[in-house]
Amino acid sequence: MTDPFSLLGLAARADLTDDEVRAAWRRVATATHPDRADGGDPARFAEAAAAYTLLRTRFGRSEALADRAAPPDRLRLPGRLRLPGRLWPRLRRGRPAVLALRVAVAAAAGTAEAVIAGARPATPALITGLLTWLLLTARHDLAPPR
Repeated sequence: MTDPFSLLGLAARADLTDDEVRAAWRRVATATHPDRADGGDPARFAEAAAAYTLLRTRFGRSEALADRAAPPDRLRLPGRLRLPGRLWPRLRRGRPAVLALRVAVAAAAGTAEAVIAGARPATPALITGLLTWLLLTARHDLAPPR
């Protein structure tokens, strides 16, 4: 996805309000919706919908701003790290206490899910979702590669 701010025609500012983002989304959606008489622009509508999903909350806007400011190396997912040997220095220079807390929360939530749900078909899906959350959020606790 390209820059979510530019997709909605917004300036990338930290003080954007929910109402400003919603108004920008409505302008773009009205102009590009596939149900329009002229067929709209389904591809642009889909991109704008994804941008709105990301920017509709203050947390989402702050994450998008942080991703804009981060160097491209830092935007990689944890599963795509170059070498496992380089993980330890990134962990040590990063926020190891916060990462340990994330892992503890994930382990506790996974154990609670397994105990509550039991041996039902939903249990692996719940645990997979939890591990996905851990992988996607843990990258913020690692220092950028040197």
